[in-house]
Amino acid sequence: MPRKSPFHARTAAAAHSFLWKEWNGFAAVRTFDAHSEDEYFAVRFRTGVIDVSPLVKYDVRGPHAARLLSRVFSRDIEALAPRRVTYGVLVDGAGKVLDDGTIAHLDGGLFRMCTSERWGAWLDRNARGLDVQVTETTEALAGLALQGPLSREVLGPLVDFDLGAMPFFRARPARIAGVDGWVARTGYTGDLGYELFVPCEGAERVWDALIAAGRPVLLAPFGLDALDVTRIEAGFVLQGVDYFSSRGALIEARKSTPDEIGLGFCVDLDRKTRFVGQDAVEAERRRGPAWDLVGVEVDWEELDALYRSYDLPPHLAPVASRLAVPVYAADGRTQVGQMTSQTWSPLLKRYIGLATVRSGEAALGSSLRVEHTVEFERRSVKAKVVPRTFFDPERKRSVVKRGPEAGRD
Repeated sequence: MPRKSPFHARTAAAAHSFLWKEWNGFAAVRTFDAHSEDEYFAVRFRTGVIDVSPLVKYDVRGPHAARLLSRVFSRDIEALAPRRVTYGVLVDGAGKVLDDGTIAHLDGGLFRMCTSERWGAWLDRNARGLDVQVTETTEALAGLALQGPLSREVLGPLVDFDLGAMPFFRARPARIAGVDGWVARTGYTGDLGYELFVPCEGAERVWDALIAAGRPVLLAPFGLDALDVTRIEAGFVLQGVDYFSSRGALIEARKSTPDEIGLGFCVDLDRKTRFVGQDAVEAERRRGPAWDLVGVEVDWEELDALYRSYDLPPHLAPVASRLAVPVYAADGRTQVGQMTSQTWSPLLKRYIGLATVRSGEAALGSSLRVEHTVEFERRSVKAKVVPRTFFDPERKRSVVKRGPEAGRD
């Protein structure tokens, strides 16, 4: 039976839809009302807050903390300056991806790693011979993500530092609505936003303060359905959907390298401490990956014509689909991959998705065909390869004030 998060009393009272799903053993709201569209628009035009407590969290400290994390992470954590956050992947000995996540270098030599799954045993195995302490803090820390263009306006008065001077991908200890915790300028929506982590006993106090501060700008709690649409627009992959962890993959074909899932950009090869699987990743770089993760835009005119051939208007679900569908070459006969995440983008007015295709079909502008079912008949519609980041506003990275916090590099 799913457990209750530290915010459950608040989210349950607001969730009139009764739509929940299991996330990492916790009950998580899918949508608070009958549909998720208002929650989506809150994130894109106002601000929204989502409970992210189910994220797995580890505190790593000690003289060799950075060395351990450099061993298991694709980023060079030994070079990560204090109060910076980095995104990367954990890789097994064969160069296949185990998970993706973030590591924050907090004050006092403390590092905090957030991932989708638990990796305590993996950290312990790679910590042999090192002076390091690893503590899982998933159950001890409550997490919220405040996302959207007005998130800075809402959070600013509730923290004890100049939020306007905080750069993108930074983290710091903070007092949030009177509760000691930490703030990171990160998120999974591709918009301006912050992630907040506080001890569980202070969770409801922080929630109530955010809701009160956000009332003038119509802040809305949002669930996983709205989050799914925003993360596809941002081009963010989801473990278990766009790729599978090599630890749980039943067959070799389900395992992927960082380059094959579009995360080669977060692999640091020039480093002091080599990471597990680095030899295999470098070998693949020399020969080239077999697959690539790309953005795909479906041709709207052809999709509309397909529905009209059945005397129907286009019927697209108001939520993202995680059901993988075949992707074909332009001839419509040769399968070259699969689209694993797809959605209608209410903001962009485009039908978009993330797809894994053979490297030869991954060039921008390449013509493809994507399977689409109408009236229980499988057809295909024209599509093309486009940049994977469909939505990337300047506000996500912008700093509105220059001050000591902005200058800490």
